[in-house]
Amino acid sequence: MRRQMNECRDQEKINLFLNHARIGFLGLSEENQPYVVPLNFVWYNNKIYFHGATEGRKADILQVHSNVCFTVCEEYGTMAHTVPAHTSTAYLSVMLFGKVARISNLDEGTEAMQKMLDKYVPGYYNRPLSRNQVEKYRSSMGSATAIFCLSPEDLSAKENPLDPDRKFVPGQRAGEK
Repeated sequence: MRRQMNECRDQEKINLFLNHARIGFLGLSEENQPYVVPLNFVWYNNKIYFHGATEGRKADILQVHSNVCFTVCEEYGTMAHTVPAHTSTAYLSVMLFGKVARISNLDEGTEAMQKMLDKYVPGYYNRPLSRNQVEKYRSSMGSATAIFCLSPEDLSAKENPLDPDRKFVPGQRAGEK
């Protein structure tokens, strides 16, 4: 990492961030062309789980090229400064690199999908997701659900913490508080 001072090595902070962030970006490569897909995900057992159709561009690429980059980033505000070059953004970002595999074990897939439901709609359903629901579900286009797992081989995190005294507020002018 070029800016070592921004590196985040706090694994607890990284885990908390990945547990709460709502959108991740899956970076794939197809014939030397990048293809990045925003998606919902869950960080569970130190792995990224996500789902999608069994057919389509993402599934096709992953069958051929399983090496990916997965990026999650949250912006926490702009920090103004009277010197324009010192104005910056508060953020935390995590990049994970590794291979994606399609989950074939129905128990693992059902557990991953339940974790996603718990994350995105906590308490909404009055009973757990069943294996049968995962196995039998078909989209409006007739596609089954594929559940994928990224086992990170490398992870890096970078942050620029928010300085509340510098947080920009719309209408604020340089030199005014």
